[in-house]
Amino acid sequence: MNAITDIARALAAGSTDAIPSSLFGLPDQAPHERVLLAADPVTGLKAILAVHSTARGPAFGGCRFWSYDNELAALNDALRLSQGMSLKNALANLPFGGGKAVIIKPQGDFDRAALFAAFGRAVQSLQGAYITAEDVGTTTADMKGMMAQTQYVSGIPREGAFGGDPSPKTAYGVFVSIDEGVKRVLRRESLEGVRVALQGLGAVGWHLAEYLHRAGAKLVVADVNAEKVARAQTELGAKAVGINEILAADVDVVAPCALGATLNAQSIPLLQAALIAGAANNQLATAADGDALQARGITYLPDYLVNAGGIISVAREFRNEGEENAVMAEVGQIRGRVAELLDRIQVSGQTPAREADAWARSLLVKPA
Repeated sequence: MNAITDIARALAAGSTDAIPSSLFGLPDQAPHERVLLAADPVTGLKAILAVHSTARGPAFGGCRFWSYDNELAALNDALRLSQGMSLKNALANLPFGGGKAVIIKPQGDFDRAALFAAFGRAVQSLQGAYITAEDVGTTTADMKGMMAQTQYVSGIPREGAFGGDPSPKTAYGVFVSIDEGVKRVLRRESLEGVRVALQGLGAVGWHLAEYLHRAGAKLVVADVNAEKVARAQTELGAKAVGINEILAADVDVVAPCALGATLNAQSIPLLQAALIAGAANNQLATAADGDALQARGITYLPDYLVNAGGIISVAREFRNEGEENAVMAEVGQIRGRVAELLDRIQVSGQTPAREADAWARSLLVKPA
């Protein structure tokens, strides 16, 4: 199925919900600078490389490898994720713009190394306008294998130098955000005894669970992988609930760490937490969902503010500036930005989502 076929079928069924208003960007937003559709019939590669903005520098953002319902869903994901990277990189004060790639996972058997080599050639074809790294479904091995095809790749273990899996850095940034949010929103002195629901125990979610456990938080967890849930129960004393129950758990904090758009018209009325801060990208299904959270008295810390630890890590690696302690200290500065956002909304009266968006967009210019 291709994008044109997807549109034709949707129209024939009388539905326009799945049809993007533009192939160049999101509704009510400026168009992306570049959107590349890359296909390779030999390896089965179908990839979308979306360059949202290069105002601050080359677009930098990971590559997602996922099974999508159709190609339009993949396009929409790429556009949403790449725009989010522009905002994330701006708030993190990185000299990079925003971009993202998605690869549609082939059905049946395929040669993974060959497919990522083909993807590497697609990245190289953009001649440095886009730099890639890990995201959901991709690994350090995938990135390392691409090095023969492109130099515009990061997140790779390097002998005697800083680099590798950015997941722990992402988790740490979310952890300090939750800690700051608990102090400012819940008025608690520490995370001791604070109940946190973790939606997703993937690479980032697991590291976050470990940070929270060490700080004394009480964990409630859900994941599609039953083995990870069982491990969290054994090693972290977590309580397990179903994946359809986790957002409505009786907790103080919800940390979405799976896929996006989980905060929506269906889930928001069921939330019991007072604070939301997690690693998943694009947690709000729509901008109006941020308003709905505010109306319920729930403080939402925007994902692209709190989950920037990973891009900070791979950006420093790419620039050959990294050193573990220094990078962790830089990731720790996310705490201060969370505090600043909470101060800003007291003055502006805006929701955190809208205030963060305006703040980030004001920074989408070339750094001084």
